[in-house]
Amino acid sequence: NPLKALIYDSWFDNYLGALALVRIMDGSINTEQEILVMGTGKRHGVLGLYYPNPLKKIPTKSLECGEIGIVSLGLKSVTDIAVGDTLTDAKNPTPKPIEGFVPAKPFVFAGLYPIETDRFEDLREALLKLQLNDCALNFEPESSVALGFGFRVGFLGLLHMEVIKERLEREFGLNLIATAPTVVYEVHLTDNSIKYVQNPSELPPENHIACIKEPFVRATIITPSEFLGNLMQLLNNKRGIQEKMEYLNQSRVMLTYSLPSNEIVMDFYDK
Repeated sequence: NPLKALIYDSWFDNYLGALALVRIMDGSINTEQEILVMGTGKRHGVLGLYYPNPLKKIPTKSLECGEIGIVSLGLKSVTDIAVGDTLTDAKNPTPKPIEGFVPAKPFVFAGLYPIETDRFEDLREALLKLQLNDCALNFEPESSVALGFGFRVGFLGLLHMEVIKERLEREFGLNLIATAPTVVYEVHLTDNSIKYVQNPSELPPENHIACIKEPFVRATIITPSEFLGNLMQLLNNKRGIQEKMEYLNQSRVMLTYSLPSNEIVMDFYDK
């Protein structure tokens, strides 16, 4: 069978370039073999193969079906191998890529701007390196009159946003300003088309809007019973819809609420 390997992790090595951690689903891969990255359509020569090891990578000449290994292609650009992509033999490619991999979808968006405006390209490179093994992270350039050039970055949630910002500052020496987080609204128009907006200024004229949908979360909250009244008031003020309330014991209560995501990302945890 032709080679079929799934990339399920990747990272950047200062000496070897971009490395892909793969599982061989079919066939085998050898050093000096020419392979095809099916997502990009680009061909690359295999410079090295390794078995992963906590202390030091173990070199090998080949990886067989069912094995897990590290593939070095000598890539300088971190965008050429993406998590979830399929590697196959360039001379005898598999007809279809590996199916079933669904990339994580970002739910929270914020702007990241370098305080030193001349470090815009440094921020781009840092985001690309983080994106290599974090497929939930995506970004696009944007500009602000007040803050200059930066990126609109998508995250899984508030914790993910804090971790990425902290890594950019610690690992890459960047000083950043983050804008208030927002979510994406789904605007259904009268012509049956759908538009996704993150900012009220992007809304179409009111007479063109059929309805607007916003993302909701199902939140499970465990609280001491003495805070139950204040917590329920907060949830109701945040447009929460109570689904369930259960007393776990005499002193603890578990609440289940449906909440708009936007109410959580703004200032929910500051109350």
